[in-house]
Amino acid sequence: MTDDTALDDELPLAGVTVLDVSSFIAAPAAAVVLGDFGADVIKVEPPGTGDPHRNSWQNPNYPRTDVNFVWQLDGRNKRSVALDLKHPDGRAAFDRLVARADVMIVNFPLPVRDRLRLRFEDVAAVNPCLVYASLTGYGESGPDRDMPGFDVNAYFGRAGILDAQRYEDGPPGFSLPAQGDRCAAMTIVSAILLGLRRRDRTGKGGWVGTSLYANGVWSNGTLAQAALVGGFITPRPPRERPRNALANIYRTRDDRWVQLTLVREDKGWDRLCRALGRPDLATDTRFATREARRTHSVALAAILDDAFARHDWPHWRQVLRAHEVTFGVIERLQDLPDDPQAYHAGIIAETKSPDVPRTINNPVRLGFARPREAGAPPSVGEHTAQVLREAGLSDGEIATLRSRGATN
Repeated sequence: MTDDTALDDELPLAGVTVLDVSSFIAAPAAAVVLGDFGADVIKVEPPGTGDPHRNSWQNPNYPRTDVNFVWQLDGRNKRSVALDLKHPDGRAAFDRLVARADVMIVNFPLPVRDRLRLRFEDVAAVNPCLVYASLTGYGESGPDRDMPGFDVNAYFGRAGILDAQRYEDGPPGFSLPAQGDRCAAMTIVSAILLGLRRRDRTGKGGWVGTSLYANGVWSNGTLAQAALVGGFITPRPPRERPRNALANIYRTRDDRWVQLTLVREDKGWDRLCRALGRPDLATDTRFATREARRTHSVALAAILDDAFARHDWPHWRQVLRAHEVTFGVIERLQDLPDDPQAYHAGIIAETKSPDVPRTINNPVRLGFARPREAGAPPSVGEHTAQVLREAGLSDGEIATLRSRGATN
């Protein structure tokens, strides 16, 4: 827990300068976490329209709203610098930023990095102390190294997650927006912190990185590890025919879904029988042992279906808790804004942005610091002049960059 009296005077990443040269979505999200904890994150984006991720909120698979909620989430706590890296003057100004940065995050496909001279070798020549973090779809080497990757194809598809989610005789499952990206973002953060730790010890910068594919396989590690030794799981049977009726979902009378998760059946089975008001089930020979419950899982699922349908969700929440049964509710996202636990756990954070007054906090919790409160995300190039002055450019040089089209 965080004690206000024990908070450090500075956030742990204060004084660290991060160049965010990325888009869509894992890499920018990693930069957000670093900025939340005090880093000066400088978003480098093209002049004019800027990072195309600014418009992701209009994606047809995203909820319809009147505000750019996506950019608040992935653009907060950053300063925006608009530079055309294809323009010689824009590139020269960018190198000035590289020279004074501690971290650079990039996720363009490798051929694009080659063309823009954004490889590790290119920027390390300017700043050998730089921690360079790169994200790819499938890895930095191999036959698929140059393929563009998004989380739906590289994290979920290639890693076997969508196939493992399907029901028998059904199509593969589907992913929701940016789930794999946000998991991969935390890997990028971890890699950067390892790079900074090494630099603190040796004074040397270096490359760190990850891929969406690697993160997908890691997330799917239990099944992936089994596959390495020849173990495969068959497609999931439908809910009415579960492999395990005590690790299944059941609908309540008011149309909520309860997830039973009785990992410790030796203790949980009797408790569940009492919670259901069915102590007779505990002595029913069909369900007397773990093996018997598996053999008769269809019959047990039918009994549980009938039991849960007799009462509303508030009843089951109270009764299952009282009997110490491990369970959860399949929560609806529309209930999240009013969930008191989300506030107590710091999952939802207040902002100073009038359009998006609340946002999703990053998942890291520290006993000695809280993430800084976010304001509105920057407009394209909002901080160009300010940041370039800090890098040593004069007002005249900045004006020349503008007149030559290298910046806004």
